[in-house]
Amino acid sequence: MGYTASLVKPAGVHPGTTSPEVDMAKKLILFGAGKMAQLAHFYFTHDSDWEVCAFTLDAEYVREPNFCGLPVVPFETVQDVYDPAEYSMFVAIGYTRLNAVRTEKYHVAKAKGYALATYFCSRATHWGDTVHGDNCFILENQVLQPGVTIGNNVFIWSGNHFGHDVVIEDNCYLASHIVVSGGVRIGTGSFIGVNATLRDNIEVGSNCIIGAGALMMRSVGDNEVYVAKGTDKFPLDSERFEKMMEISRK
Repeated sequence: MGYTASLVKPAGVHPGTTSPEVDMAKKLILFGAGKMAQLAHFYFTHDSDWEVCAFTLDAEYVREPNFCGLPVVPFETVQDVYDPAEYSMFVAIGYTRLNAVRTEKYHVAKAKGYALATYFCSRATHWGDTVHGDNCFILENQVLQPGVTIGNNVFIWSGNHFGHDVVIEDNCYLASHIVVSGGVRIGTGSFIGVNATLRDNIEVGSNCIIGAGALMMRSVGDNEVYVAKGTDKFPLDSERFEKMMEISRK
């Protein structure tokens, strides 16, 4: 697995706090004008030192001049309006095309000269040694044990457990309530669905899809898909089922 992310450690200050080293004038442009961008605007505004100043989008998708009360400018010319020397960017795109769209815009934004911001929620639980890259979106109620490493452009939704020494490579998307046991490595570009469980010391290859509720007990190769079977419909409707339960309780 070709893990080449350039990683940075958190500065030792929770995103929602300040210190003399924190530049309170940090200005941010968000790529996107949908629900993900709206959520990014909320989290950065309420729980970080970043000031969201505008949104950007490919010109063909710009429908309105404003979003969340801020201007929307074409991505093709955003650098002419918001100088990369003064503004950073965050690419607020989900897992469309298995994270490929977000990854593409991430690289274009960097090519334009923008630094990419990370949101690391102050309500995540960690020991201060979690290593992460840029353009990450790490939401609330994570449990991050010692030695966790998170690559660039990784989105992690709320309420997950990451055991010691877990490695998440670049461009991944992890949904909610996932248990990742100690020593697991998740390959570049992979998607992990809600309530999935990964046993300790296994590897998930690049560009894999691990569906909701999956139980992973062994390592898997690149581009593999694992989908857990959903719960079957019970043959009785709710009224008849309740009557059956009443009889069984007598």
